[in-house]
Amino acid sequence: MGIKLLVGIFILASTISFGQLQEAVLAGGSFWFMDSELENISGVEDVIVGYSGGTIENPTLKEVSKGNTGHRESVLVKYDDEKITYEELLYKFLKKIDPTDDQGQFNDRGEQYSPAIFYVEDSEKEKALNILEKVKVDGHFSQMKVPVIQLKNFYSAEDDQQDYYKKNEFKYKYFKFRSGRDRFLDDHWKNK
Repeated sequence: MGIKLLVGIFILASTISFGQLQEAVLAGGSFWFMDSELENISGVEDVIVGYSGGTIENPTLKEVSKGNTGHRESVLVKYDDEKITYEELLYKFLKKIDPTDDQGQFNDRGEQYSPAIFYVEDSEKEKALNILEKVKVDGHFSQMKVPVIQLKNFYSAEDDQQDYYKKNEFKYKYFKFRSGRDRFLDDHWKNK
């Protein structure tokens, strides 16, 4: 009976201390960069890299990188809504990209690397539009070029693309340095 009581207390404690996992699909250029940037945010439990918005089922990186599938490199972010709200997640996401560039991100060019916020519920769309306006004001941007698009699909990328920054640390750091992403983010958000 003592063991059942302890198990019951553990289960109760687990449900109290953890919020419900929610999901958000975001595109911000290379999914390698988005994976590493978003996985380090408190409240984010997992990030899965993949493809969203196109017409080809189960696309590959090779297909998407050519730019003719309609897909964007995207991430499926699983987050604990007790630790971070949808709005907070979007705000932090938008501070990790150049929200004024709809032609790609940094040295990754083309629609497949362009930013987007995908929504499922109309309430998510409304929240996304409000956060875009807040980032516009806070970041002193003249315009925002991040579309808010209804989610049609998300296809997980190949296994070798998941957690790329952990599996290929040297290559990842080289690509990140060469991209100019960190320089832009440091220069733009340093004093804001």
